[in-house]
Amino acid sequence: MLTPKNYDAPTRRVKEKEMIFGLHSVIEAIEAGKTLDKVLIRRDLGSALGKQLLNALQKVSAATAVQRVPVEKLNQYTDKNHQGVIAFLSPVEFYRVEDVIQSVYDRGESPLIMVLDNVTDVRNLGAIARTCACAGAHALVIGTRGSAPVNGDAIRTSAGALHTLPVCKVENMQQALQLMRDSGLQVVAATEHAELIYTRADMTLPTAILMGNEEKGIYEGNLRLASQQVRIPMCGVIESLNVSVAAGVMLYEAVRQRG
Repeated sequence: MLTPKNYDAPTRRVKEKEMIFGLHSVIEAIEAGKTLDKVLIRRDLGSALGKQLLNALQKVSAATAVQRVPVEKLNQYTDKNHQGVIAFLSPVEFYRVEDVIQSVYDRGESPLIMVLDNVTDVRNLGAIARTCACAGAHALVIGTRGSAPVNGDAIRTSAGALHTLPVCKVENMQQALQLMRDSGLQVVAATEHAELIYTRADMTLPTAILMGNEEKGIYEGNLRLASQQVRIPMCGVIESLNVSVAAGVMLYEAVRQRG
């Protein structure tokens, strides 16, 4: 059985129903086991209640983003008395990568996981999640920092897939990729600099497909952990596909091979 894992919100005017502010309110939310996406704490917060908050935060997942910020950052989200802390509620539950993989193996299936390295556009995230659900991928893995937030816009773009597809948010992407390799998965990285055409990768094997940032591609440290690198051939003057389209091409090659 998969166990949800607690876990980013952009600098925008967040709806009040998506966040909790005030020391007592945030502490109570943590104690009640609410799934928090991110917690912003005023940089110079040092009251006794502030220390109580920090103690409470030790009970949430280590992958929950906790950031010390100037008060001006907090004021961007609300003009009410936030008392130096704002917590953002997650609209979805998050899962542990290892639990997802074990669950797939227990069902006698070959894992197929989509991994996004710093994909920052919310609509791309949602579109990729939708394709993952349609293609039968077992999970979507994103980073705690540097990734598009799993918010209402992402959920709408995903056509609700983010409510059903297991999403894993990891604090350290390299450790997560190594964990997948140690669990028997090959990491197939899609990069325009590869020589091997994507159809030559054997995706009937347990596979994690690694897609990179829309502009910078895959971070070099993550790319080094790839079992193999593949490319989608380009025939025109445009050098690359939109990341959500490229992800769809990779996923449906896996579907074709798995028959």
